[in-house]
Amino acid sequence: MDIYLGRQCRGFPAFSSDRGEKMARVRLGNKEFRAPGTPVTRAIAGVALVVGGVFGFLPILGFWMIPLGIIILSVDFHPVRRFRRKVEVRWGRWRQRARSADSSASAESGRASD
Repeated sequence: MDIYLGRQCRGFPAFSSDRGEKMARVRLGNKEFRAPGTPVTRAIAGVALVVGGVFGFLPILGFWMIPLGIIILSVDFHPVRRFRRKVEVRWGRWRQRARSADSSASAESGRASD
């Protein structure tokens, strides 16, 4: 999963294009989404999603809210961005190892049946 956080230089958050500046964007795979308007709005939305995700066992809320809240918070907060990136790298390495283990297991089973 490739996540791109569109930002201006010097670490300042990006604002709406009405002011002639870029808006913060989050790219997941091939799709790109705009993050909510201001840094305060993004912080409130991100925290609300993470807190709501903690109560994911309730009927309306879900555990899917936690990663979405972390992605939104990572647009503006460096420690959250660092945490998200570490998790993303570990997940990618785990998937790569799992794929290589599956391919080697299927190759060995193919040899055993010959």
